[in-house]
Amino acid sequence: MILLLLGAPGSGKGTQGRRLSEHFKIPYLASGDLLREAMGKDTSFGRQVSEYIERGLYVPDEIVVPPLIAELDRVQREGGGAVLDGFPRTREQAEVLDRSLGERSSGIDRVLLLEVPRDVLLPRLAGRRVCRSCNASYHVQTKPPKVDAICDVCGGEVYQRVDDKPDMVDDRLRVYFERTWPLVAYYKGKQRLAQIDGNRPESDVTAALIRAADGQPVG
Repeated sequence: MILLLLGAPGSGKGTQGRRLSEHFKIPYLASGDLLREAMGKDTSFGRQVSEYIERGLYVPDEIVVPPLIAELDRVQREGGGAVLDGFPRTREQAEVLDRSLGERSSGIDRVLLLEVPRDVLLPRLAGRRVCRSCNASYHVQTKPPKVDAICDVCGGEVYQRVDDKPDMVDDRLRVYFERTWPLVAYYKGKQRLAQIDGNRPESDVTAALIRAADGQPVG
């Protein structure tokens, strides 16, 4: 099973992607995590990625698409399934991915769109903090770590990502809505899309996502 999780920054994709991964026992592949890992390495790819992410910009397709498809290929060879988060994020990327999967007689089984109003996303992003080591997610108001700046899960450093800083949040959301809606239309036309209300308790969102992934009504 290959699931694609769509949603604006701050919609809860990271939390829900990991929950889907655990429920269906398939790997969770978040392009953002893979790119941030690359940023920590002194390689040509890592330096290119850093130039864009540190300015709150999306990394161009010609830089990011080949390594992401290679990582999905590796996962498929090992087990076959995955939860994809953050890739593809444009129609062009989706078409490249469909061709790549089609060459392996595979494809995306279900596209799950988390819908959250913009006025909810803004404070979610501004208050979001993540663990530098394990990527566990926190929020300064609704879900702070038990010890300030220390991850409850692994003891790593909890910090604010560069692209979550207030001066970058508006641009990220604007670019998301401009670039992603054609992607939503693309998958809706292929009858793979399920739309889920993401502005409710996390457990309710998880249950709806699992039902949608199984092809059941989301409620």
